[in-house]
Amino acid sequence: MKETRSIMGMPITVNVADKSATAGTLEHVFSYFSSVDERFSTYKKTSEISRINRGELKESEYSNDMKTVFALSEKTRKETKGYFDIRNPQGDIDPSGLVKGWAIYNAAQLLKRQGFKNFYIDAGGDVQAEGHNENGRRWRVGIRDPLNTREEKIVKVVHLTDCGIATSGTYLRGQHIYNPHEKNKPINDIVSLSVVGPNVYEADRFATAAFAMGKDGINFIERLPGFEGYAIDKEGIATMTGGFAKYT
Repeated sequence: MKETRSIMGMPITVNVADKSATAGTLEHVFSYFSSVDERFSTYKKTSEISRINRGELKESEYSNDMKTVFALSEKTRKETKGYFDIRNPQGDIDPSGLVKGWAIYNAAQLLKRQGFKNFYIDAGGDVQAEGHNENGRRWRVGIRDPLNTREEKIVKVVHLTDCGIATSGTYLRGQHIYNPHEKNKPINDIVSLSVVGPNVYEADRFATAAFAMGKDGINFIERLPGFEGYAIDKEGIATMTGGFAKYT
């Protein structure tokens, strides 16, 4: 059973290959994403994160989810030597670079707790893939050509099971990722960096940090145990880590 809806400003697809899946199964997942959007969207004036940025909430009033995301963000900041930072150049807090992967991972746990073993969840190109597809094969995920977005061309296809993939880049949303160490300098030497990790949450947070590093980001992923990466520079030249080929 498969369905796509627009939530959090992007298409979210849930595909459950297990025959026991029902419409209610997917509804449960989409409802969770809607709740995340209501809490973390920086575009909604009524969201918790917007109220925090306006100074309307004290730290003691933060939700448990918000406290969790802030703690995970700080952990990631330390692990990446400051290249991951949820405070943007304007001084506002924007945890989007971590929330999407975190939400996909949590949604996957909802399905697992219901006994489902074969599914994928794709939110804006970031994917958690579990088990196998309806044909008993690994899930196929395409990495888009960041230099040819109008035709939505795929430059690389990966085959995944029980892991996640996340892509960071400026080709769709422009310069929304920045280097915290050089806040006023745009990142333009690379345009896309995809990371495969043990789950989509881990892949997403490190993909964001690695992209902020520019061309050196792929080397950061190479040194990261359990992760593989695929970067595309402004000339369209791809560089992959040593073990990335096992997914192709």
